[in-house]
Amino acid sequence: MAELSVGQVAKRCGVNVSTLHFYETKSLIFSSRNTGNQRRYGRDTIRRVSLIKAAQQLGVTLDEIQEAFASLPKYSAPTQAQWQTMASGWQVQLDKRIRSLQALSMSLTSCIGCGCLSTKNCPLYNSQDKLEKAGPGPVLLRRKAAQRSY
Repeated sequence: MAELSVGQVAKRCGVNVSTLHFYETKSLIFSSRNTGNQRRYGRDTIRRVSLIKAAQQLGVTLDEIQEAFASLPKYSAPTQAQWQTMASGWQVQLDKRIRSLQALSMSLTSCIGCGCLSTKNCPLYNSQDKLEKAGPGPVLLRRKAAQRSY
């Protein structure tokens, strides 16, 4: 299998070379070195970088990506079973995020229980900031999301 230079991977993936170096410091991708001490990447790196970019567009953090990638081999493409195991674990996180976004979407025009008392509905739902005892932030939104979790 032909190894790719950092420039080739950057061009193919549409990222800067510095981005690849950063991903490597985060152990998201891995390189070897040739006799001239230049980085070389396997073709599997293209898939990893593409997945990183797609996940980031969906709001997945680099830490979450790193955790998901931890079970995959470093210097080769994962087997179908390894890929499925990683994807299954990630699916649970993404489903939870989807439910939270749906709850937020449905609550944007009403009180979410944050304690700000800035909309007309808040005095009805959260008069005198009674929800303070339930914790910080959007208390009602968290409750709605929890109720939708199956």
